[in-house]
Amino acid sequence: MRLLSAGHACVDVYQGAVAALVPFFVSEREYTYAAASGIVLAASLLSSVVQPLFGMLTDRWRMPWLLPVSTVAAGGGVALSGVGGSYAVTLAVVAVSGIGVAAYHPEAARVARRAAGGDHSAMGWFSLGGNIGFAAAPLLVAAVVATGGLRASPLLAVPALAAAVLYVAVPRTEGRPGPGPAVGADGRRDDWRSFALLSGAIMCRSVVFVGLSAFISLYVRQRAGGGEVAGTAALFVLYLGGAVGTVAGGRLANRYSRVTVVRRSYALSVLAVAGVVLVPGPALYVFVALTSACLYVPFSLHVTLGQDYLPRHVGTAGGVTLGLAISVGGIAGPAIGAVADAASLRTALAPLIVLPGVGWLLLRPLREPEVPGRVDARPGRTGQGGRAASAGR
Repeated sequence: MRLLSAGHACVDVYQGAVAALVPFFVSEREYTYAAASGIVLAASLLSSVVQPLFGMLTDRWRMPWLLPVSTVAAGGGVALSGVGGSYAVTLAVVAVSGIGVAAYHPEAARVARRAAGGDHSAMGWFSLGGNIGFAAAPLLVAAVVATGGLRASPLLAVPALAAAVLYVAVPRTEGRPGPGPAVGADGRRDDWRSFALLSGAIMCRSVVFVGLSAFISLYVRQRAGGGEVAGTAALFVLYLGGAVGTVAGGRLANRYSRVTVVRRSYALSVLAVAGVVLVPGPALYVFVALTSACLYVPFSLHVTLGQDYLPRHVGTAGGVTLGLAISVGGIAGPAIGAVADAASLRTALAPLIVLPGVGWLLLRPLREPEVPGRVDARPGRTGQGGRAASAGR
């Protein structure tokens, strides 16, 4: 799990790096907000399209070799994004990075769930690795690009190369590639309706997080002042708060039902995002941190809930909840950028306040999935799906 968490950090640094590069594309290449957000879309669109395919493949076969290969693709695309000045080439290489991220997450989620043995806290630590990668992205980009310009972007490949070396060990621990273990052997059926509602809520969260990731750096410069340093600090806070939220989510899920924790975090996100959009000055940073924590408390719980709603398609569930439903938020980026160009960033970000509330409404009908044989850590509870587990909480 430590190896997987470290590798997850090295891969997700590239999801965060795309947003962190946006201010440099705006300043060095004079891209409009819409053009810059198109780069975020390029990283998300192909990832969104191919992610279910990789999920289906990992449902059929173990493919641990995919971890180092996808990691190199994710890092290589971002590393080449600053080379040359062609917008089309930049979109293409960032899209390759998105495909690498898409290929990584379903297999990584499958291996991590197996290593965690159903422990929510262990899955939380795996997700924490990704959050740390996100948090490190603006610092890495600032250290490389702020000092050497976009031409120095090939140095951003270093984390990918390090993770690829780490993941060479995974095939030895997983055994030979081949057909995966039988799924659904305990007789559980897939609950596609609950999974669809969960995925819809995650997409709402995704639009909020990706929208803030793409523009919070520029927005804070306008609302709080401080130039590039202030913008980088805001993006760092947005990503770092997720690390706190992810760890808290795993611990809360061991005390309360996962569905309860997820619903409440979405409700609190409405207030937190409102603070980001409406509160001026240095206090803005507090609401950025609160927004990040609230959006990330359910992060690892999304994955385990999705896998338990689809026990016969664990790879597909992991690919959607950990990848597709997250990356799809980038599709809204150009719309946010277009509104920002036509009006203001504040006007463009204002609709994000409503989306966590929409996610909360989608989560209302959900019940805790039954997981035979799993022992519930909460006092007096016999299992997550047992009679004593208060599944409707």
